[in-house]
Amino acid sequence: MPRRGFSFQGQVRWLFLGLCLLLVLLLFAYLLECTPPADVSQVLPGLAGETYGKEYYQALLQEHEERHLSRASSLKRQIAQLKQELQEMSEKLKLIQDKKEPPGVQGLGENKDQEPGDLLEFLHSQIDKAEVNTGARLPSEYALVPFESFTSSKVYQLEMGLTRHPEEKPVRKDRRDELVEVIEAALDIINNPDEEDGVEDDVPMQRQTYTDSHFMEGLYRTERDKGTLYELFFAKEDSSSFRHVTLFRPFGPIMKVRSTSVETLGMIINIIVPLAGRVETFSQFLQNFREVCIQRDRRVHLTVVYFGQEGLQEVKSSLEKMSSRD
Repeated sequence: MPRRGFSFQGQVRWLFLGLCLLLVLLLFAYLLECTPPADVSQVLPGLAGETYGKEYYQALLQEHEERHLSRASSLKRQIAQLKQELQEMSEKLKLIQDKKEPPGVQGLGENKDQEPGDLLEFLHSQIDKAEVNTGARLPSEYALVPFESFTSSKVYQLEMGLTRHPEEKPVRKDRRDELVEVIEAALDIINNPDEEDGVEDDVPMQRQTYTDSHFMEGLYRTERDKGTLYELFFAKEDSSSFRHVTLFRPFGPIMKVRSTSVETLGMIINIIVPLAGRVETFSQFLQNFREVCIQRDRRVHLTVVYFGQEGLQEVKSSLEKMSSRD
């Protein structure tokens, strides 16, 4: 009995000791969780474990701000200097361009004075290479680039062949826009002539206003390695002269080549008619030719190029009859 009482008391002691330790641990955990943090605004650790106040960081921020303001001012001064240098270089380039630009050929467009000199030289060289002012020696007739004619509403193409309707129907939108632009450019040249725009020496220049209704006919052809040449003719009903404008588009802006006024008084019109057979049709043509051309204006010369022998004598006799009548 005494041994059992002694062991029971030992167990009670150990249980009491464990409860005490548990209470201590709970108290320690409570102190760790419930202790308020230190005031960071008052004391902040530094890089080396030192403490810095609020004034230190305000001074640091002010120093960075002053440094950025100084850098911004320096960049503004550099930008202003670069703008001034760019303006000076633009003025020098414009002076060089004015010296290089020849007086005979002028480019049309708002930005023609701002184009670089090397581009203008290239465009002018394309005009010199093309058959605009002088002809070129070709190896054969197959190398010749033919002209195609157009009016305000129709385009007559040789590629259509000898068909009854050689005009393009309908005219492609890109081609129509191209020809409208060319006509407008020619009208601008005629209505705003330059000093070198000319006329023949014995015909005085007269200022007249032309519109698109005065456009009679145009010719154009495209050389694939040079550009497109345009020949446009304008005339008024009450005038004995017509205006002839030559333009060239060297795969770039339209360039003016020349603008002249041509007097038709005393000018002989040459008509060349190729013919093979069709004698009756040719007889009707001669009758119309006599009424329209010979009786009204005798300054017309007719040349008939006949192919073959069949019907040749009938054609000769028809021409002789018309000659003997008039």
